[in-house]
Parts: sequence; structure tokens; C-alpha cells
Amino acid sequence: MEVLYVGIAFAITVILMIWKGTKAITSSLDARAARIAHDLDEAARLREEAQKTLADYQKKQQDALRQAAAILEQAEAEARRLTQEAEAKTHAALARREVQAKEKIAQAEAAAVSELRAVATDIAIAATARLLADQNAGAKGDALLADEIKSLPSRLN
Repeated sequence: MEVLYVGIAFAITVILMIWKGTKAITSSLDARAARIAHDLDEAARLREEAQKTLADYQKKQQDALRQAAAILEQAEAEARRLTQEAEAKTHAALARREVQAKEKIAQAEAAAVSELRAVATDIAIAATARLLADQNAGAKGDALLADEIKSLPSRLN
């Protein structure tokens, strides 16, 4: 009979453990399930935030690429404009220098013609003086020749 009492006591103990332990195990499992659900919700929230942040950065990157393209296009247009201005200034400078060179050539030609006229005048005066000196020898010729030679330069100019 002792075995029967031990068996009954054992069965009562097992039933009490199951009855009282079920609540503890259930509450423990419920708490664990709640923690897991909370962790999953937090993970979902963090994932949504990460996706929003990724979308923001992708948008910022696209905006930066558009701005870089606009800056590059503006820089190229500015470079073309500066090149055109430089070419125009170069052409204008070349035209001015060409005009200056033509003016210098014209001045040099005028100076050469003037110098040539002066030399021709001096040669003509010298030849005339020699011719008159040969034709008008003597005292009267010398006086006449001297007067004519003095008045000759004023007549030629």
C-alpha cells in the first residue's frame, strides 16, 4: 500500500506541477512572444527608416548629379564665350596692327619720296649752279650766279 500512497502522492505532485507550472511556462512563453513581436516591430520600423534614408540619399545624389551637369554645361558655355571673346580681341588687335603697319609703310614711303625730292633738288641746284657758272664766267657772271643760286631754293619749294 505504501506504493499506492507514493504513487498517488507522485501523481498529485505531477498534477500540481503541471497546473501551477503551466501558468508560469505560459506566461514566460507569452512574454517571450511579446518580446519577439516587439523586436520584429522595431526591426520593421528600422527597415522603413533605412529605406526612407536610402531614398533621401538617392534623391540627393540625383540632385547633385543634375547640379554637376548644370555646372559643367555652364562652365563649357563660359569657356566658349571666353574663347570667342579672345578670338575677337585677337582679330581686332591684328587689324589694328595691320593698320599701324600700313600707316608706318605710308609714312616711310612719304619720307623716302620727300628725301628723294630733296636729293633731286640738291642735285638740280648743283647742276644748275655748275651750268650757270660755266656759261657766265667773269665778274658779272659771278654776281648774277650768286644771286640766282640764293633765290633758287625758294623757287623750287
